[in-house]
Amino acid sequence: MTAIAVTIAGSDSGGGAGIQADLKTFSALGVYGASVLTALTAQNTLGVSAIHDVPADFVAAQIDAVFSDLAVDAVKIGMLSRPAVIEAVAAGLDGYRQEKVVLDPVMVAASGDPLIVDAAVGRLRDLLLPRVLLITPNLPEAARLLAEPVAEGRAAVEAQAARLMQCGARGVLLKGGHGTGPESADFLLTQAGGRWFAAPRIATKNTHGTGCTLSSAITAELAKGAAIESAVAAAKDFVTAAIAHADELAIGRGRGPIHHFQKFWRED
Repeated sequence: MTAIAVTIAGSDSGGGAGIQADLKTFSALGVYGASVLTALTAQNTLGVSAIHDVPADFVAAQIDAVFSDLAVDAVKIGMLSRPAVIEAVAAGLDGYRQEKVVLDPVMVAASGDPLIVDAAVGRLRDLLLPRVLLITPNLPEAARLLAEPVAEGRAAVEAQAARLMQCGARGVLLKGGHGTGPESADFLLTQAGGRWFAAPRIATKNTHGTGCTLSSAITAELAKGAAIESAVAAAKDFVTAAIAHADELAIGRGRGPIHHFQKFWRED
Protein backbone atom coordinates (compact mmCIF):
# COMPACT_ATOMS: atom_id res chain seq x y z
CA MET A 1 0.00 0.00 0.00
CA THR A 2 1.15 3.50 -0.81
CA ALA A 3 1.30 5.77 2.25
CA ILE A 4 -0.65 8.97 1.58
CA ALA A 5 -0.53 12.24 3.50
CA VAL A 6 -2.50 15.42 2.90
CA THR A 7 -1.40 18.93 3.78
CA ILE A 8 -4.08 21.55 4.45
CA ALA A 9 -2.12 24.78 4.46
CA GLY A 10 -1.12 27.99 2.73
CA SER A 11 1.14 28.35 -0.29
CA ASP A 12 4.59 29.95 -0.15
CA SER A 13 5.38 31.39 -3.58
CA GLY A 14 9.08 31.35 -2.65
CA GLY A 15 8.96 27.58 -2.20
CA GLY A 16 10.53 27.32 1.24
CA ALA A 17 7.57 26.88 3.59
CA GLY A 18 3.86 26.05 3.56
CA ILE A 19 2.40 23.63 1.05
CA GLN A 20 5.63 23.56 -0.92
CA ALA A 21 7.75 22.53 2.08
CA ASP A 22 5.16 19.95 3.10
CA LEU A 23 5.07 18.25 -0.30
CA LYS A 24 8.88 18.25 -0.49
CA THR A 25 9.03 16.64 2.95
CA PHE A 26 6.46 13.98 2.10
CA SER A 27 8.38 13.09 -1.06
CA ALA A 28 11.76 13.01 0.70
CA LEU A 29 10.31 10.58 3.26
CA GLY A 30 8.69 8.26 0.71
CA VAL A 31 5.08 9.35 1.15
CA TYR A 32 2.64 10.43 -1.56
CA GLY A 33 1.46 13.97 -0.86
CA ALA A 34 -1.83 15.65 -1.74
CA SER A 35 -2.86 19.18 -0.84
CA VAL A 36 -5.70 21.52 0.11
CA LEU A 37 -4.79 25.20 -0.24
CA THR A 38 -6.18 27.56 2.38
CA ALA A 39 -4.34 30.75 1.36
CA LEU A 40 -1.92 32.08 -1.22
CA THR A 41 0.97 34.26 -0.13
CA ALA A 42 3.14 36.56 -2.20
CA GLN A 43 6.33 35.63 -0.39
CA ASN A 44 10.05 35.22 -0.83
CA THR A 45 13.09 34.88 1.43
CA LEU A 46 12.73 38.54 2.45
CA GLY A 47 9.15 38.39 3.69
CA VAL A 48 5.44 38.29 2.90
CA SER A 49 4.08 41.11 0.74
CA ALA A 50 0.45 39.95 0.32
CA ILE A 51 -1.99 37.24 1.40
CA HIS A 52 -5.02 36.04 -0.56
CA ASP A 53 -7.35 33.84 1.48
CA VAL A 54 -9.07 30.97 -0.30
CA PRO A 55 -12.86 31.12 0.28
CA ALA A 56 -14.07 28.61 2.87
CA ASP A 57 -16.46 26.91 0.43
CA PHE A 58 -13.59 26.27 -1.99
CA VAL A 59 -11.45 24.87 0.84
CA ALA A 60 -14.34 22.51 1.59
CA ALA A 61 -14.57 21.55 -2.11
CA GLN A 62 -10.87 20.66 -2.15
CA ILE A 63 -11.28 18.54 0.99
CA ASP A 64 -14.19 16.68 -0.61
CA ALA A 65 -12.25 16.11 -3.82
CA VAL A 66 -9.18 14.73 -2.08
CA PHE A 67 -10.68 12.71 0.75
CA SER A 68 -13.52 11.18 -1.27
CA ASP A 69 -10.99 9.57 -3.62
CA LEU A 70 -7.69 9.01 -1.79
CA ALA A 71 -7.17 6.61 1.12
CA VAL A 72 -5.56 9.21 3.36
CA ASP A 73 -3.32 7.89 6.15
CA ALA A 74 -2.48 11.17 7.92
CA VAL A 75 -3.19 14.89 7.70
CA LYS A 76 -1.04 17.93 8.40
CA ILE A 77 -2.75 21.29 8.98
CA GLY A 78 -0.82 24.51 8.61
CA MET A 79 -1.87 28.09 7.88
CA LEU A 80 -5.55 28.75 8.59
CA SER A 81 -5.92 32.52 8.71
CA ARG A 82 -9.72 33.01 8.91
CA PRO A 83 -12.44 31.61 11.21
CA ALA A 84 -14.62 30.38 8.32
CA VAL A 85 -11.74 28.34 6.90
CA ILE A 86 -11.06 26.81 10.31
CA GLU A 87 -14.72 25.81 10.54
CA ALA A 88 -14.59 24.22 7.07
CA VAL A 89 -11.50 22.21 7.99
CA ALA A 90 -13.03 21.03 11.27
CA ALA A 91 -16.14 19.87 9.42
CA GLY A 92 -13.99 18.05 6.87
CA LEU A 93 -12.01 16.21 9.54
CA ASP A 94 -15.26 15.06 11.12
CA GLY A 95 -16.90 14.11 7.83
CA TYR A 96 -13.97 11.96 6.71
CA ARG A 97 -13.18 10.63 10.18
CA GLN A 98 -9.52 11.59 10.24
CA GLU A 99 -7.66 10.46 13.36
CA LYS A 100 -3.96 11.00 12.55
CA VAL A 101 -4.02 14.79 12.36
CA VAL A 102 -1.04 17.04 13.10
CA LEU A 103 -1.79 20.74 13.62
CA ASP A 104 0.98 23.29 13.14
CA PRO A 105 -0.67 26.53 14.34
CA VAL A 106 1.16 28.83 11.93
CA MET A 107 0.74 32.41 13.11
CA VAL A 108 3.85 34.33 12.07
CA ALA A 109 6.24 33.78 9.16
CA ALA A 110 9.97 33.38 9.81
CA SER A 111 10.32 36.97 8.56
CA GLY A 112 8.01 38.17 11.35
CA ASP A 113 4.99 38.80 9.11
CA PRO A 114 1.60 37.85 10.69
CA LEU A 115 -0.26 34.98 9.01
CA ILE A 116 -3.47 34.74 11.06
CA VAL A 117 -6.05 37.30 12.16
CA ASP A 118 -6.73 37.68 15.89
CA ALA A 119 -10.32 36.48 15.54
CA ALA A 120 -9.10 33.13 14.23
CA VAL A 121 -6.90 32.23 17.20
CA GLY A 122 -9.77 31.30 19.51
CA ARG A 123 -11.54 29.31 16.81
CA LEU A 124 -8.32 27.42 16.12
CA ARG A 125 -7.95 26.52 19.78
CA ASP A 126 -11.59 25.65 20.43
CA LEU A 127 -12.44 23.83 17.19
CA LEU A 128 -9.25 22.09 16.11
CA LEU A 129 -7.37 21.14 19.27
CA PRO A 130 -10.01 18.57 20.28
CA ARG A 131 -9.76 17.04 16.79
CA VAL A 132 -6.00 16.52 16.49
CA LEU A 133 -3.55 13.85 17.52
CA LEU A 134 -0.73 16.34 17.92
CA ILE A 135 -0.28 20.12 17.94
CA THR A 136 3.20 21.52 17.23
CA PRO A 137 3.40 25.18 18.33
CA ASN A 138 6.61 27.08 18.86
CA LEU A 139 7.01 29.08 22.07
CA PRO A 140 5.33 32.30 20.83
CA GLU A 141 2.46 30.35 19.24
CA ALA A 142 1.78 28.40 22.42
CA ALA A 143 1.75 31.64 24.38
CA ARG A 144 -0.72 33.22 21.96
CA LEU A 145 -3.03 30.20 22.03
CA LEU A 146 -3.07 30.33 25.84
CA ALA A 147 -3.03 34.15 26.14
CA GLU A 148 0.03 33.84 28.38
CA PRO A 149 3.61 35.13 28.34
CA VAL A 150 6.16 33.14 26.33
CA ALA A 151 7.47 30.26 28.43
CA GLU A 152 11.03 30.54 29.76
CA GLY A 153 12.71 27.45 31.13
CA ARG A 154 11.78 23.79 30.97
CA ALA A 155 9.27 23.88 33.82
CA ALA A 156 7.29 26.67 32.14
CA VAL A 157 7.38 24.84 28.79
CA GLU A 158 6.08 21.65 30.39
CA ALA A 159 3.30 23.58 32.15
CA GLN A 160 2.13 25.24 28.93
CA ALA A 161 2.15 21.90 27.12
CA ALA A 162 -0.09 20.50 29.85
CA ARG A 163 -2.51 23.43 29.51
CA LEU A 164 -2.70 22.92 25.74
CA MET A 165 -3.64 19.29 26.36
CA GLN A 166 -6.38 20.53 28.66
CA CYS A 167 -7.74 22.38 25.62
CA GLY A 168 -8.38 19.01 23.99
CA ALA A 169 -5.28 17.99 22.04
CA ARG A 170 -4.20 14.37 22.55
CA GLY A 171 -0.56 15.37 22.24
CA VAL A 172 1.60 18.51 22.26
CA LEU A 173 5.05 19.04 20.81
CA LEU A 174 6.19 22.43 22.11
CA LYS A 175 9.13 23.49 19.94
CA GLY A 176 12.13 25.27 21.40
CA GLY A 177 13.66 26.66 18.23
CA HIS A 178 12.90 30.22 19.40
CA GLY A 179 14.77 29.63 22.63
CA THR A 180 18.43 30.27 23.40
CA GLY A 181 21.40 28.15 24.33
CA PRO A 182 23.50 25.53 22.57
CA GLU A 183 20.60 23.13 22.06
CA SER A 184 17.21 23.34 20.37
CA ALA A 185 14.98 21.30 22.69
CA ASP A 186 11.38 20.30 21.97
CA PHE A 187 9.02 18.87 24.58
CA LEU A 188 6.55 16.13 23.67
CA LEU A 189 3.63 15.51 26.00
CA THR A 190 1.07 12.76 25.45
CA GLN A 191 -1.22 10.77 27.69
CA ALA A 192 1.71 8.36 28.14
CA GLY A 193 3.92 11.09 29.62
CA GLY A 194 6.52 13.63 28.58
CA ARG A 195 9.85 13.48 26.76
CA TRP A 196 12.42 16.07 25.70
CA PHE A 197 14.04 15.91 22.25
CA ALA A 198 17.26 17.91 21.98
CA ALA A 199 19.55 18.65 19.04
CA PRO A 200 22.51 21.01 18.63
CA ARG A 201 21.48 24.55 17.68
CA ILE A 202 22.94 25.14 14.21
CA ALA A 203 24.35 28.55 13.34
CA THR A 204 22.61 29.50 10.08
CA LYS A 205 20.16 32.16 8.96
CA ASN A 206 18.64 29.71 6.48
CA THR A 207 15.83 28.27 8.58
CA HIS A 208 12.79 29.26 6.51
CA GLY A 209 10.18 26.49 6.61
CA THR A 210 11.60 24.67 9.63
CA GLY A 211 8.29 24.45 11.52
CA CYS A 212 6.30 23.41 8.45
CA THR A 213 8.87 20.74 7.69
CA LEU A 214 8.90 19.30 11.20
CA SER A 215 5.11 18.93 11.35
CA SER A 216 4.93 17.45 7.84
CA ALA A 217 7.77 15.02 8.62
CA ILE A 218 5.85 13.83 11.69
CA THR A 219 2.77 13.45 9.50
CA ALA A 220 4.71 11.43 6.94
CA GLU A 221 6.01 9.06 9.61
CA LEU A 222 2.50 8.65 11.05
CA ALA A 223 1.22 7.89 7.53
CA LYS A 224 3.78 5.09 7.30
CA GLY A 225 2.49 3.61 10.55
CA ALA A 226 4.93 4.95 13.16
CA ALA A 227 3.83 5.58 16.72
CA ILE A 228 3.78 9.23 17.77
CA GLU A 229 7.02 9.22 19.79
CA SER A 230 8.93 7.42 17.04
CA ALA A 231 7.44 9.77 14.44
CA VAL A 232 8.63 12.82 16.39
CA ALA A 233 12.13 11.38 16.86
CA ALA A 234 12.50 10.60 13.15
CA ALA A 235 11.12 14.00 12.14
CA LYS A 236 13.50 15.81 14.51
CA ASP A 237 16.45 13.98 12.91
CA PHE A 238 15.21 14.84 9.40
CA VAL A 239 14.81 18.55 10.19
CA THR A 240 18.15 18.78 11.99
CA ALA A 241 19.92 17.34 8.94
CA ALA A 242 18.00 19.67 6.62
CA ILE A 243 19.08 22.69 8.68
CA ALA A 244 22.68 21.46 8.89
CA HIS A 245 22.85 21.34 5.07
CA ALA A 246 20.84 24.53 4.43
CA ASP A 247 23.90 26.60 3.59
CA GLU A 248 24.65 24.29 0.65
CA LEU A 249 21.75 26.01 -1.11
CA ALA A 250 21.96 29.55 -2.50
CA ILE A 251 18.32 30.68 -2.56
CA GLY A 252 17.29 34.33 -2.36
CA ARG A 253 18.74 37.31 -0.55
CA GLY A 254 17.11 36.82 2.85
CA ARG A 255 16.29 33.95 5.18
CA GLY A 256 16.73 30.95 2.89
CA PRO A 257 15.07 27.53 3.05
CA ILE A 258 16.36 24.39 4.69
CA HIS A 259 17.57 21.53 2.48
CA HIS A 260 14.77 18.97 2.23
CA PHE A 261 16.64 16.85 -0.31
CA GLN A 262 20.11 16.91 1.23
CA LYS A 263 20.21 13.09 1.11
CA PHE A 264 19.55 13.02 -2.61
CA TRP A 265 21.21 16.08 -4.13
CA ARG A 266 24.92 15.75 -4.66
CA GLU A 267 27.48 18.02 -6.26
CA ASP A 268 28.73 16.81 -9.66
